[in-house]
Amino acid sequence: MSQTDDRARFLAAYDQDLRTDAETPSALKVTQHGPLRLVTFMKGRGFVTYRDLDDADAPTVKRLVAEAVAYFRAEPEITRVEWKSRGHDHAPGLHEALIENGFTQDEPESIMIGEAKALSTAVPLPDGVTLRQVRDEPDVRAMSAMQDEVFGEPVSDEMAEALLRRLSLGDGMQLWVAEAEGRMVSAGRLEPVPGTSFAGIWGGATREEWRGRGIYRALTARRAQAALELGKTLIHSDSTEFSRPILERSGLLKVSTTTPYRWVRG
Repeated sequence: MSQTDDRARFLAAYDQDLRTDAETPSALKVTQHGPLRLVTFMKGRGFVTYRDLDDADAPTVKRLVAEAVAYFRAEPEITRVEWKSRGHDHAPGLHEALIENGFTQDEPESIMIGEAKALSTAVPLPDGVTLRQVRDEPDVRAMSAMQDEVFGEPVSDEMAEALLRRLSLGDGMQLWVAEAEGRMVSAGRLEPVPGTSFAGIWGGATREEWRGRGIYRALTARRAQAALELGKTLIHSDSTEFSRPILERSGLLKVSTTTPYRWVRG
């Protein structure tokens, strides 16, 4: 089968299986509004997603955006909202409607999908580097703090609390780290998607001085092995331009793009 055929197959599976409640496993509340899924997460975070926009025309898209903003404005605990758009959707006038309603556009990311078996090939680690799964609260907090540092963000408890909550649910999420010289140097999580063939790999972060040594590729391979152990055959991820080439070398294909738009309560 050609890469073109694989891309079409992967994208169809993505739209069918992942643009559902599977996309928001840690949601506190989900409200269906026409084709939109309006999602509330912990810590005042809102999220908008959908399988498609029902072939809406530009005026309808504009109305849906305005109604979504009105919905979240009426929820006083919501302080910020992400609208997750996809490059292959039919969504006339969406960018303009989002900007008009106070959203700002983030950098596009690549939607990457591949066979878990192809990714699971063992990658040699540098001397002194080890991989392990973490579950205990101190390790989870240390992993989250390291990721905040790598992403250039202030260290906060928000992501750690969300990860600990997810672990308490026992929904299959796994956290993996690479360690060297007594500290965490790379990390990422695995999220099996119930009722589908998919598992997601997310949150990949490697300290700058440890990059280019194959550590993240090894961490990706180990998570793919874990996915296979859970009966998952496909891996998906949204990747930045930094991580896309690494995932492509590991065997994932770019099937589309996703561009987040962000609204902050004024």
